[in-house]
Amino acid sequence: MSYQAPRKALLTPAQLEWFQTSDTYDVITKYIEALNQSVVGAKLSDNVHESVAVKSILGILDHIEAIANATPPVENSASRFGNPAFRIFYDKVSEVSTSLHAEISSLPSEAIPEISVYFNEAWGNRSRIDYGSGMELNFLCWLICLQRLGLLQESDHKALVIRVFWRYIQVMRVLQAAYWLEPAGSHGVWGLDDYHFLPFLWGSAQLRGHKYIRPKSIHDSEIVEEYAKEYIYFACIQFINSIKTASLRWHSPMLDDISAVKTWDKVNLGMIKMYRAEVMNKLPVMQHFLFGSILQYTGPPPPADADFTDAHAGHTHPHSQLPVGAGSNNPSDLGGAGQREVGWGDCCGIPVPSAFAAARAEQDKATQGNGLRIVQGAGLAGKGIRPVPFD
Repeated sequence: MSYQAPRKALLTPAQLEWFQTSDTYDVITKYIEALNQSVVGAKLSDNVHESVAVKSILGILDHIEAIANATPPVENSASRFGNPAFRIFYDKVSEVSTSLHAEISSLPSEAIPEISVYFNEAWGNRSRIDYGSGMELNFLCWLICLQRLGLLQESDHKALVIRVFWRYIQVMRVLQAAYWLEPAGSHGVWGLDDYHFLPFLWGSAQLRGHKYIRPKSIHDSEIVEEYAKEYIYFACIQFINSIKTASLRWHSPMLDDISAVKTWDKVNLGMIKMYRAEVMNKLPVMQHFLFGSILQYTGPPPPADADFTDAHAGHTHPHSQLPVGAGSNNPSDLGGAGQREVGWGDCCGIPVPSAFAAARAEQDKATQGNGLRIVQGAGLAGKGIRPVPFD
């Protein structure tokens, strides 16, 4: 097999339309659904088999967190946006990426340059110092590549969600807190949370058929605290509550809408549909997708004068015509936010500072600027960070 460095290919609506009928689109969506099915009814504490490959991946994720802890944010009090130390972290990861991949048994060395691109891009954008669903998708594609190369098996799926992916989310929380990663896109605040989608999708699968917990339970702080240790969905709600004050309906209106759905089965089905509609089918997100020899693009070529260095290349869409949830105003269709004009994942407009940056600004105001200036280590959200006031 001839491997190749992944590259961008989607720039026009016609190309995106072709992509939606492609084998690569089918591979990604079916993989998401397979992992989803593997964790129906599962708990984070479940005793799950960890293969050699899964253990290797977990070791790699530990290494990434260690790099972050060894690369503290720099003094940047004049700005509420991304901390430039993230670029140092990113470069360190890129430098050790090849050696980290070499730790995965039976991984062909000639495949490393290709799949490591997905891995490197899974931590955020180096130039913009931001993070969003596109970077999260890169991590998923890294796992898909490992499976298509035969290193991961279907029997690993449950462990990939409740061990590997959940560990990835924990590492990302460290990066988001340390480097104040901005939500990718000026309207990232209208997503499921500022950064992630898949934890809510697979988290709702864990809760399908639960005898007692209902979607509306996310508004009960005692239930959230009790079940955050077992269910990804509640852990994510707990995280949001730890950095933002006031009601979810103010700062997380999409999650508030979804809580009105009667059953987790409907929530989970709606999440899968919404992921297709708001991530896989949106040019502002997918224009950054990378295609190589494993995840291929064989569709129409981009325009001759295409410039992939422009972060906003290729989508001159009128934002007022990008409704969320396909325009539905029915919360049971997960489209209760359809009344808002701008679509989930829109990437144009002014940057949005991270919730951590806003929290730090509030802390500095309260302490007359004498608060801690550098935050290090795991559990960063709980060290010197005050929730963001939305009331």
